[in-house]
Amino acid sequence: MKLEICANSYQSAKNAQDAGAHRIELCSELAIGGVTPNYGLLKKVTSELSIDTFVLIRPRSGNFTYSDAEFEMMKTNIQLCKSLGCKGIVSGVLNANNTIDIARTKELIACSKPLSFTFHRGFDWSPNLGTALNELIDLGVNRILTSGQNLNAESGLELLKILKEKAENKIIILPGGGVSVDNVMLFKNAGFHEVHASLTQLEKMNYKPLIPMNSSKHFSETHLGVSNFDKIKELLKKIE
Repeated sequence: MKLEICANSYQSAKNAQDAGAHRIELCSELAIGGVTPNYGLLKKVTSELSIDTFVLIRPRSGNFTYSDAEFEMMKTNIQLCKSLGCKGIVSGVLNANNTIDIARTKELIACSKPLSFTFHRGFDWSPNLGTALNELIDLGVNRILTSGQNLNAESGLELLKILKEKAENKIIILPGGGVSVDNVMLFKNAGFHEVHASLTQLEKMNYKPLIPMNSSKHFSETHLGVSNFDKIKELLKKIE
C-alpha cells in the first residue's frame, strides 16, 4: 500500500521522505483546505529532496469555480511545476453548480502531461458522484482524492468502497481526510492500494503573540473576499 503525505512545508516534506513515504502532495495552508505552494518552497523541495512530489494547483481558498485570470494562473503554475521536475499535479475545476467543468479540467490535464493527474477533493462537492466518476475516467484522470463525501474518509468508507468498485481499476480512488495510524488498516483491509494523510502534529511555539494575525471574516466557503473597486476609489478621494 502506498502512502501519500500531504506536506505543507519543507520540513513536512523532508520528514515524509526520511520516514519512507512513497510521495507527497505539496501545498500550503492546510487550515483552508490547501492552496498552491510558493515558488521558493517548490524549488527547495524539488532541488533538495528526491521523494516524488505532486503539487496542489489551487489558486485560492473557497470554491473550485475560477475566473479566466485564475485559470491562467493555474496553467502557469503547472508549467512551473513541470520545469522543476515535479511528478504529478493535483487540481480540477467545477462549474458553478459543482458539477465537473469538463472543458477546463481537460485543459489542465493536457497542460500537465506527461505528469500524473489527481482530481482533488472538490470531487466531494459533486451533486452526483457516479456521474463525476465516469466523467473523470473519460478524461483520463489518474486518481481521485476523496473522503467519500464525508468530513473524513473513515466516515465515508462505505461510499469509498462503492466508488472503488464502480471505478473497475480504470482510475485510482485515493482515500484522504483524517487517515491516521489508528484507522489506516480499515482502508488496507478494504482493498485500497493508496492512502493520503497529513499526519500533522501541532508543535507549540515558545512565544505568545501580542495580537492575532488570522481573521475569520476573510474566510468563507460560500463567499469570496475581493478588494472592492468602489471602496478603493472612495478611500483614495479622502486621502488626495
